[in-house]
Amino acid sequence: MTQFVAINPKAEVLGDAVLAVLEAGRGAFRPMMLDILASHHINDPKRGSWYLQQDWLDAFQAISEKIGEQTLFAIGTKIPESAAWPPDVDTEAKALGSIDVAFHMNHRIQGVALFDPTTGQMTEGIGHYGFELTGDKAATMVCDNPYPCAFDRGIIEAAAKKFATRAFLVNAKHDDSKECRNKGGGSCTYHVTW
Repeated sequence: MTQFVAINPKAEVLGDAVLAVLEAGRGAFRPMMLDILASHHINDPKRGSWYLQQDWLDAFQAISEKIGEQTLFAIGTKIPESAAWPPDVDTEAKALGSIDVAFHMNHRIQGVALFDPTTGQMTEGIGHYGFELTGDKAATMVCDNPYPCAFDRGIIEAAAKKFATRAFLVNAKHDDSKECRNKGGGSCTYHVTW
């Protein structure tokens, strides 16, 4: 999956998720974040509104180039706080396993949400956050979506911390022995412990 390039040009992202950019860009960075969003057709983002995913990805690329990847990580850490999330998540493993559902809940194509909570039906078109439990307090996540690597690591770490009994133990480490979207790969792999 190419980083910063939407799989489907008609895909849209929910404004609730877009607001994570502003949450991460508080203080002196907020005006810059608003300018970057506006220069990519996202003016005054609001909860419940929808924006082209490609515009949001273009904003991510600009943030990466102008401010840096650490900011992308910070934006990712805000996603579990601001985006729509599945109910009944109460452990680290459930949180990590629910990222893909949350991802699809916050995206739609041609006006149709990519996850229907009433039927459990998930529609393809934006990639995935794969999850595999590898131990009592360990999992592997494989992200094959167009979002930046650092952003995904932020989401993974923050989702697990949100439901952790000992958040300070949560760690999401990029597997440098596998392909990486930053280097033209189709996915990134993270090993998560808590």
